[in-house]
Amino acid sequence: ALLTRYFFQQNAEKQSKALEKYVPADVSSIRNLQYKNGDNDAYLDVYYPSSVKNTNKKLPTVVWIHGGGWISGNKENVANYLKILASKGYTTVGVNYTIAPEAHYPTPVIQTTEALKYLNKNAEQLHIDKNQFVLAGDSAGSQIAAQVATIITNPSYEKLVNIPSPLEASQLAGMLLNCGAYDIGIVSADGNSEGAKLLRTFLWSYSGKKDFMKDGVFKQASIINYVTPAFPPSFITAGNNDPLLPQSKAFAKKLISLGVPTTILFYPQNYSPPLPHEYQFNLDTSAGQKALNEMVIFLEKNTKQN
Repeated sequence: ALLTRYFFQQNAEKQSKALEKYVPADVSSIRNLQYKNGDNDAYLDVYYPSSVKNTNKKLPTVVWIHGGGWISGNKENVANYLKILASKGYTTVGVNYTIAPEAHYPTPVIQTTEALKYLNKNAEQLHIDKNQFVLAGDSAGSQIAAQVATIITNPSYEKLVNIPSPLEASQLAGMLLNCGAYDIGIVSADGNSEGAKLLRTFLWSYSGKKDFMKDGVFKQASIINYVTPAFPPSFITAGNNDPLLPQSKAFAKKLISLGVPTTILFYPQNYSPPLPHEYQFNLDTSAGQKALNEMVIFLEKNTKQN
């Protein structure tokens, strides 16, 4: 897992650097706010259009949980992407959490709820419209974001996992879910695909248990089994060459069957060049640009500027 962490981190840094040329100048930031006293990993960054600086204007707010297979990554990896989103008229927030194996499930889920409590409490000075939170993530971050949304919108699930909801369901305006994992059951023990093998390594590290499939508590992280029609409107995407694509497709199908307003962006199997895991962060491609545009259209449709 530690070797994988190294490669993931290198890749994430390269991706982030490639986004620099797309970052507009007119975005302000407040960095490294500690959202939980005494927790050295509990820091977040806030970005917003410079035009709202020194005003009391509050904007719909995208809270983004970074990816990295639960074992790597940090808020800096998504900073440039969040600045680009902020320039479209939103407040955006990048959240750090403790990665595995230093901490195991459900630590990052609890930390994300703490971050939301902090943002809710300090909304006034951070240009946050606390009635319009959008939870977002990429890869492992999508799973964490979706699990927190399930805690917020399904009281019986909140009881089951015993993690108090940080917000009222009415405060969630939507979800941006990029290339996530929502059903650990798909990662069956005999799955030999590249994606299944990789995911097993990550989930072993995140759960702290080699036989995580038999762990009743960890099974609760398969939120596909716990979402309800109250789950927020969702934007879901994954590349045609992403080993986790089946996860996104299955989750989208589930939400649609529940009547949750769901916007999907998937590509034909033969789409070329093939789109890898995290394709949305590559704005040098037309597909990356399309994903960003579709996310912004989704935000415009599901939030309102006051």
